[in-house]
Formats: sequence, structure tokens, C-alpha cells
Amino acid sequence: MTTVTCKISDELDARLESAARGRGVSKSAVLREALERRLKPNQGRGDSPKAYDLVKRLCGSLRGARDLSTNPKHMAGLGGQSRDHR
Repeated sequence: MTTVTCKISDELDARLESAARGRGVSKSAVLREALERRLKPNQGRGDSPKAYDLVKRLCGSLRGARDLSTNPKHMAGLGGQSRDHR
């Protein structure tokens, strides 16, 4: 295993120390896991996460009508033409 040295701020070190203590592991273990997550082999284009990956935890969390298009009152005024226009 290779040893890597880097400089971090005192505030970041405190957060790292707290995370390690809270999980009962070394700071090195926390850093290795964070680097593994951040530096995964490319999944498609670029290193940026996909939009879906950022919001997938929110899917299904909103409440409201399932399909507004089935209720004519929600469709009133849309289309700009009379109902007879086809």
C-alpha cells in the first residue's frame, strides 16, 4: 500500500477526526472510502454525477395529483384554440 501525504485545514481535520471517531475507524480509512467514492472509474461522460443520481432519493417523495391531465379543470385555458379545433 502506498502512503500519500497532503495538507488539510484544521477545520477539515477536525471534521475528519469526528467522522473517524464516530464510525470507530481510522482517519485513513475514512479518507480511503471518500477517495474511492469520489474517484470511481468513469461512469459514462466526465466525472460529474448524472442529474438522476443527484435527485433519485427524491423520486416519489412529493404529494399531489398523480396526473393533472386527467382532470379537465387543470387543462382549462391550455392550447390557445377552441375545443372544436382539430
